Parts: sequence; C-alpha cells; structure tokens
Amino acid sequence: MSEKLGRLGAVSIALGGMIGGGIFAVLGVVAEMSGPAAWLAFTGGGVVAFCAGYSYVRLQRLGDVSGGSVSFLQEFGESTTVAGMVGWTLLFGYIGSMGMYAFAFGSFATKLLGVETALGVPLRPVVSVLSVLGFVLLNVLGARASGVTEVLLVAAKVGILLIFGVWGFYFGARTGQLTTGFSSVATGGLLMSAALSFVAFQGWQLLFYDEGSLRNARTTIPQAIYLSIPVSLGLYVLVAVVTTGLLRPETIAANPEVSLAIAAEPFMGQMGFILISVAALFSTGSAINATLFSAAHFATGMLEDDLLPDRIGDADADGAPTRTLLILGLITAAFTAYGSLQGITSFASLAFITVFGSMSFLAFRHRAGLRTGILPAVGVVGAVLFFPSLVYHLAVMEPAVFSVVLVVTVVLLGLEILYFERETIRSEIDGV
Repeated sequence: MSEKLGRLGAVSIALGGMIGGGIFAVLGVVAEMSGPAAWLAFTGGGVVAFCAGYSYVRLQRLGDVSGGSVSFLQEFGESTTVAGMVGWTLLFGYIGSMGMYAFAFGSFATKLLGVETALGVPLRPVVSVLSVLGFVLLNVLGARASGVTEVLLVAAKVGILLIFGVWGFYFGARTGQLTTGFSSVATGGLLMSAALSFVAFQGWQLLFYDEGSLRNARTTIPQAIYLSIPVSLGLYVLVAVVTTGLLRPETIAANPEVSLAIAAEPFMGQMGFILISVAALFSTGSAINATLFSAAHFATGMLEDDLLPDRIGDADADGAPTRTLLILGLITAAFTAYGSLQGITSFASLAFITVFGSMSFLAFRHRAGLRTGILPAVGVVGAVLFFPSLVYHLAVMEPAVFSVVLVVTVVLLGLEILYFERETIRSEIDGV
C-alpha cells in the first residue's frame, strides 16, 4: 500500500481478521458446545486475548523490536530453537485459521446456492479449496486490498452484524426467547468452549507484521489492539445471545457452520439468510486473504533468520515469496478439504493458546518494566486452563478429531526438532 494507514486502518485490519473467523466460522461450534452460555465463552476467550495483546504491546516497547512473538523471544534471550518452534507453531496456527475460514466460505456458498453435491461429490470441500487457491493466485499476482477498501469492507461487515444483532435482540426480547445462559453453565464445558473460541481473537496480531504500512506504528498498534478486541467481543456477545436464543440446540448442532444465517430467518425472512450469507462470504474471503498475506510475510522473516528451510521460499524475494504462498496454500487446502470444522478450529485454537500464553508468560517474567503484571498473569492462567480443557474435550468427546490433531502435532514437533537440531543430529551420525 503506497499510503500508510492510521488508527482507523489499523483497527480495520485487526477487526477484519477477527470478525471473519469469530462470527462466521466459530460461533456455531462454540454455541453447539455451550448453548446459551456461548456469550460467556466468548467473554472468557476475549479477556485472555486482551491480556495477551497487552503483553505483546509491552514486550514490543521493552525490547524496542518489530515482528511479534519470534522477535520477542530472540530479543529477550531465549534460544533460537525455542523462538523457531514458537514461530512454526504460530505459522501452523495461521494455516489452521485459513482452513477454518475456507471451510466456512464453502459452507455458506453451497447453502446460499442451494447445491451441496454434484455428480455425487460434496461441493463444500471443492469450493473451500478453490477459494484458497484463488486467494493464493491473487497474492502471487501482488493484489491486496487498499487501506480505504479494507476500512469500507470492515464497516460493511460490522454494520450488517449490528443490524442482525440489534434487530434480533429486539425480536427475541419481544417474543421472550432470549436467555442469559447462566442456568446452562457448566464450568468444564464453559472452559472448553472458551478455549475453542480463542482462535476468534487472533486477528490483532497481524498488525505486528504490518508495521511498515502504519503511521506512527508504535502508538497506532496499541490503540488498535485495545480498541479492536473489545469491539469484536461486544459483537460476538450480541450475536451469540441472539443466535442461541432464536435457534434450538439441535438446529445449531445440525448446522454449526451456518447457524448465524439460519438465526436471521425468524425476523428477517429469507432475505436475512441471503444477507448474512453474502456478508459471510466477504468476511471469510477477506480473512483468508489478509491472513495469507501476513503469514507469508511472517514466514519471510523466519526465512531471513534461518528459522525455516530455504526450500520454503526465497527470503530476498520482492514481496511475499511465491513458493511460500504456494506451500501455505496447499497445506491450507488439505486442512479444509479433509478436516472437520471442529477439528480445524481446535487445532488453530491450541496453536494460538500456546503462543499467546507463552508471550504472556514472557511479559510476566519481565513485569518489572510493565505498568502492571496482573494482565500478563491473567493471560498465563487463562492459557494454562484453556489448553488442557480443550485437549480433554477432544480426547473424551471427539476422539477422531483428537487423533487427527495429535498426529498433526506430533509430526509438526518432529519436523521442528529435526530442523533445529539438524547440526547436532548430523554430527552424532557422523561420529557413529
């Protein structure tokens, strides 16, 4: 972008990343798990994410570095291996997020068109993969939304969701369908769904990779983070209350990926379903594009620091390396074609819980230079509670999903160890 973005543009980048996933891709899964208490789950996830955001901002100021988590670990004396493993985990978190967005994109597209199979082949995976490949092509060609376009797109998405939320809240209150959800709260279930919602709050971190495109980045980024997370949380709470109030649990369970559009029908009619579905396509599409762009540039930084193999891409390329974009796109396409929505969401949430919790812990360790150590401490405690809760839920309630997540995690850890300990392994082999 030739003209640098101010606070409004920065907030739009963060909101664009969060809203695309949180509302349209995650809401149904969280609501299916926690019912009317879904808004409490989002609140828990949002609070922990805000604490992580504070930790990132303070670490950036303490270390006077750019680039986010990997740069912070390198600056504050952690080993290259630890920094690299966190970077790989974060990169796969972004891949999981894009897979989740693409899954939702395909679901809304097929529901909107009313055609879910062709020649006996399910169309959702096909549309999801095509959406990923399309945005990979756009990024290879160098296309990216301008600052003004990004602001307008986010304003449109927020406007549509506000109409849905306010109108739906009025309708639900008038018909007596809304509930606080307190009666359905179960501590374990709430923790699990809050952990699952965590991926809905990761969009703000993209700002740390876009510093060069922001005016007065060191003041703009904190302002954007401290504004965008509460705004997203407010929207999530409003929409969750309306959706869980107007839809029966079995309806949400049967259609978790498009439950928001179905919830619009009682008070907006068929036009409401169409409006929300179109908004979902724009939202998830822009989220794929923004995350792919930022993930590719994040990978470029890791290539420059020798934290990724050279075969992943050319660190000296002008813009995002084409090979990097293709690899990210192919892995994302595999995730969205073969994974379940809950499986993809769980994997991405676990990745971000790990990374954000680590950054909160790092900030807490260096709390002497912070205004307060309470927020990083809350971020650490939240991550410590979220991670085992989500793992337990998957192991007990979703064993098939758990098996897939476990296999992917083990393979990822194995690759990380082989790469970062390659010199040690090579020397030991030579010594045999």
